[in-house]
Amino acid sequence: MIIQMPEKVQEIIQTLVSHGFEAYAVGGCVRDSILGRIPGDWDITTSAKPEQVKSLFRRTIDTGIEHGTVTIMLDKEGFEVTTYRIDGEYEDNRHPKNVEFTSNLVEDLKRRDFTINAMAYNEQDGIVDKFDGLGDINRKVIRCVGDAEERFDEDALRILRAIRFAAQLDFTIDAETETAIEKKVKFLSNISAERIRVELEKLLLSKHPEKLIHAYRLGITDIVIPEFDKMMATPQNMSSHIYGVGEHCVVAIQAMQKLFGTVPYVEDAKEQQEFSLDHKLQTILCFTMLLHDCGKPNKITTDKNGADHFYGHAEESSILAKKILQRLKCDNYTIDTAIALIKYHDYPLTADKMKLRKAANKIGVELMELLFLVKEADSLAHAKTACESRLKELYQVKEVYREICEAEDCLCLKDLAVTGKDLMEIGLEQGKMLGMVLNQLLHHVLEKPEDNKKEFLLEYAKLVLQQQKKD
Repeated sequence: MIIQMPEKVQEIIQTLVSHGFEAYAVGGCVRDSILGRIPGDWDITTSAKPEQVKSLFRRTIDTGIEHGTVTIMLDKEGFEVTTYRIDGEYEDNRHPKNVEFTSNLVEDLKRRDFTINAMAYNEQDGIVDKFDGLGDINRKVIRCVGDAEERFDEDALRILRAIRFAAQLDFTIDAETETAIEKKVKFLSNISAERIRVELEKLLLSKHPEKLIHAYRLGITDIVIPEFDKMMATPQNMSSHIYGVGEHCVVAIQAMQKLFGTVPYVEDAKEQQEFSLDHKLQTILCFTMLLHDCGKPNKITTDKNGADHFYGHAEESSILAKKILQRLKCDNYTIDTAIALIKYHDYPLTADKMKLRKAANKIGVELMELLFLVKEADSLAHAKTACESRLKELYQVKEVYREICEAEDCLCLKDLAVTGKDLMEIGLEQGKMLGMVLNQLLHHVLEKPEDNKKEFLLEYAKLVLQQQKKD
């Protein structure tokens, strides 16, 4: 099999080989090339020691030299080159205490996590596959290199990576590997929240986010997001639902993927820059759908007819989701946007223009299009009859909102035809009164958008001010 490597990767490998060293592309780039995917980055492994690598190239960066990694800069592009190594004892289920350089490629490959990531390639030798990674690709299996329990003892994050790769590639997990996951899952508690969040994001953004349910069955979510386990244990005995809370939320993520479109598969976030906005929004929307009903287990009541109810669950879910996203070390924009969408995901929107303008003002104009997506994905995860009626109403509301936007109706303070400065010029002083008058003007034009004219609003403001002075 011939793999088409970028010219710069070939140049680095050829330079190392021409000076008497071994060098190969290794890991995910080889896997993805075999699968017909575009690799996110190209890692290179070599028998050359770090100082020897540095001596052969004009510009290098010591990105991880203590572990044998040097970044070679060609033009403005960086390529990580790592010396063959044997990892020492792992003390924290994540990092080796030390590493030992070796001249044996197979020794380097055997320390890697899964067989599909333990293949190397160069044009001279072709694919080096000592652990049947090609066979596992053909069988669509995620299998640890060597002893699975040892691999997870070394790095517990590999437990989440197994699920994530299964979700991204639509592979199954080898039985022995699954057994080891169940035995070693508790060590995920030693992994940083940031690392866990990254793996969860990749899983949720994959083509098969439903693998999260498999993670639940293996005991993984009990460690990384225990609230999901409560969601999976909470039924929804209601005519409008056919799934329990947890499964409903996963189906809603799948629906969101179809509505929003999937992000192209890449292993490395550097390649996400071309579509960073889409990637960011999709991450937020997937977390929103995962957590939009996370408060339901705390709000379940059952009436005398056996029907379940979840009064106040949206507010409860937004409060709990904030705690979860903060625990996962999400950025403030992600947290604020997701919890706002969760808070309003069940907010009643009508096709009445005045009420819809007021709703947009309350919720936030910047959130409305995202909220429509959330409501649509949520509806698609309901029972058929409920789904159809909810979507019919939602599409009517969206059409009316489109008309409101096309008419450029005022929906927030910045849309008012007057500013605070305008009001100060007619005698209002800066302070609480100024803010009160502006809000009263806004309330008026939300009801009567045709009155959003500067002359009218200035006269209206004078009347409001006079009335306030009388009171």
